[in-house]
Amino acid sequence: MATTSMLLATMVLAAACGSGSNNGSEGSSSGAPSSSSASPSGSPSGEASPSASAGASPSSSEKVTLKLMHLWPEASSAGQFKVVSQIIGEYEAAHPNVTIETEVLENEQYKSKLKVLSASNNLPDVGFTWAAGFMEPYVKGNMFEPLNDLLEGDLKDKFVAGTTEAYSFDGQTYALPVELNIVPVYYNKEIFAKYNLQPPQTLDDLKKIIQTLNDNKVTPITLGGKDAWTASFWYMYLADRLGGPDVLDKAVAGSDFSDPSLLEAAKEAQNLVDRKAFVKGFNGLSNDEAKAEFMNGKAAMYAMGTWEVPNFTTNPDVPQEFKDKVGFFKFPVAADGKSSVNNWVGGPGVGLFVSQNSKHKEEAKSFVDFFVQKWGEISVTDAGIIPATKVDTSAIKLPPLFIDLLNELNNASKVTLYLDVQMKPGAASEHYNLVQALLGKAITPEDFVKKQDAALKAGK
Repeated sequence: MATTSMLLATMVLAAACGSGSNNGSEGSSSGAPSSSSASPSGSPSGEASPSASAGASPSSSEKVTLKLMHLWPEASSAGQFKVVSQIIGEYEAAHPNVTIETEVLENEQYKSKLKVLSASNNLPDVGFTWAAGFMEPYVKGNMFEPLNDLLEGDLKDKFVAGTTEAYSFDGQTYALPVELNIVPVYYNKEIFAKYNLQPPQTLDDLKKIIQTLNDNKVTPITLGGKDAWTASFWYMYLADRLGGPDVLDKAVAGSDFSDPSLLEAAKEAQNLVDRKAFVKGFNGLSNDEAKAEFMNGKAAMYAMGTWEVPNFTTNPDVPQEFKDKVGFFKFPVAADGKSSVNNWVGGPGVGLFVSQNSKHKEEAKSFVDFFVQKWGEISVTDAGIIPATKVDTSAIKLPPLFIDLLNELNNASKVTLYLDVQMKPGAASEHYNLVQALLGKAITPEDFVKKQDAALKAGK
């Protein structure tokens, strides 16, 4: 067990350090390596794979170079990098007059570069954006091309219900999502069995589990509060369970954080801290460090997006001994709350946009159409990524944990979009600061809601 723990810790730290590789530099490469593996004969949705004519661009022998910028360096996001490279290779093979020139940056570098390029109206022909508040300045600045025509073409009815709305403004859709994630609470089945624990159905159940684990000197929940978006998950779920599935959406849309349930959620968050629910020093830990606590068997629970599912199911670098121990449960309901256990925090990840300023809009749209369809076919099986397009779980072979989560997503009553994505950048930044301060007990629940309300009303 000690050897396994050391190996897991080393692996997690290596992955974190790997983000500084040359693949994360602001370099470009023309084209993409062809994949050595054939694509699946059938898509996860049970429909035919895109043919060479799918995403067809206007018939032309004119040589066209499309610039694509994405955020999955090979060193830190090998699965996504491989899928993107395969899609590019197949598109170029089907469209010999088109060359895709790629630039690959790490997440935060990518966001910064996007802002720099937008300032000079020099966005790539095709790129990725986050939804809602993040993309709003780009939409209002007329930098993204509407893509409604693609939704009425080959992509009609392909997306999971509700996913494209997060990328829409005034009836126009400006990006097409490729990812969709929800946030379950993963738990160590071995630890739960050792102390005769069952996944909690209510918040009171969760508190009893926390007490039992603390009594036995086991860390109940690992949390990397230094990466404040991870702490936001906990506040969001508490607000949803106490105030109902629309309370956060209404607060952001109406720039009004005064609903009483939002204050109650802040109080409940601090109550969990008082109960020593979270790993010691959680506000000083990064998400990678917190994840290591779970993967090393030191913490019993870990709330995180379904992008982590490959680590718990299919990643060959993670010992099967650990993967067999991982289960998940839905965030428990409040006894007197207004929400359902089938309401999730989550939403689409990134989506593809076409630059309004592109000199090759038709070719760019053709590539986006092809990319979304192909990604939907191969991302689950080849990279363990849940796409925003529909997945027929009866047509794919994956570990039970993966299939169960896909089915939960298909049956979700509501998915509340991450607060930092819903909010405008200024309010989102303040939310990060406030949720850290709330869980660190540096501010009162009353000050938390008051300051969050002010940040929303500032409109920045």
